[in-house]
Amino acid sequence: MRRTKTVTPRLWLSGFVLSTTLASSSQVTSPTAEIKSPDLNLILQRLEDIQHQDPTQSRPYMVLREYKVLRGSNTQPTSEITAQINFVPPDTKTYKIIQVKGDSRGERMVRELLDRETDSAKKVHSDEISRKNYDFVFLRPENFGVVPEYVLGIVPKRKDKYLLRGQIWVDASTFRIRRIQGVPAKSPSFWITTLHLTIQFSQLNGMWVPVSFDAIATIRFLGEYTLAGINLPSSESPSTVPK
Repeated sequence: MRRTKTVTPRLWLSGFVLSTTLASSSQVTSPTAEIKSPDLNLILQRLEDIQHQDPTQSRPYMVLREYKVLRGSNTQPTSEITAQINFVPPDTKTYKIIQVKGDSRGERMVRELLDRETDSAKKVHSDEISRKNYDFVFLRPENFGVVPEYVLGIVPKRKDKYLLRGQIWVDASTFRIRRIQGVPAKSPSFWITTLHLTIQFSQLNGMWVPVSFDAIATIRFLGEYTLAGINLPSSESPSTVPK
């Protein structure tokens, strides 16, 4: 599992159980506080409110992302791809491939993932992590370093390739989603027979954006591939505003 600095997306079941009402809010907001089981509806409401208030939905940005593609159990990448991702609110996300090294099949797989990511942006709220699209269940508390988190199970309410069956990690003090892991509720394409995604989020210029994408995919006729994508540091990225 890749841990990233603030620039790492995302393009994978559940609700919370807070004790009495968020019992002492000081316990929830303190990074070292013991995590209490939250009230399901209250926590889900906070989670949804935070998503709708995120300036990511109203501010343009641009990032460079580097992918490494490995086949089977190989430890050396067969392909390395660099892509530029642009977002223009409210729902226009585009990409272009900047550089490709190695096997061209790696580029095709990266394009499949980027097509999924850019198409998903057009869905606005139809694929968001909310009660409209998912059923939730509280799984366990965890710590992200010293930051308390809730690990929730998410179960899609319909078969949709943009919805994931899996788990989310929610910051217990900010209610932002830090990580998503899961598999699509519907097969993403003819060529990709299975796909397991891990998307991690962090802050970029005040916005909460995906900063790493990892995928394990079984490609028809070709076998298993691992794709590791990470946003390049801001010093290597010319701007956070599309031109």
